[in-house]
Amino acid sequence: MGVLDNLHPELQERFSTGGGELTRKMGIELLEISAERSVARMPVEGNRQVVGILHGGAHVVLGETLGSVAAAVHAGAGRYAVGIDINATHTKSIAEGWVTGTCTAISLGKTICVHEIVVTNDAGERLSTVRITNLLRDR
Repeated sequence: MGVLDNLHPELQERFSTGGGELTRKMGIELLEISAERSVARMPVEGNRQVVGILHGGAHVVLGETLGSVAAAVHAGAGRYAVGIDINATHTKSIAEGWVTGTCTAISLGKTICVHEIVVTNDAGERLSTVRITNLLRDR
């Protein structure tokens, strides 16, 4: 069973490309998708900044990808999610390997969704915390 199998066919089609162009360029792999919890991983290689550590913006891209996917699942077919606020706090750096983002719903409303994404290294140490708010709209 694939990560998209339990989604509405419209959402399966939307996410079948791996989450869009930027998600593919960053090497993000979606591992688990639901409105309440979504998980993805991303390589550090190819996403480093000039001093050789994972770029802070890469943490945010991973967080926004997960939060937006989870919000879109909550919105359902015929609706879509638009990010209206995002912030990140970076607490530890990483220079190689992979990072994993785990997205958890804070609030799943009719028009607003809020998710927290914790980005960790392979040892499970927290590297950053991202919080995203999405507005849910009709297509």
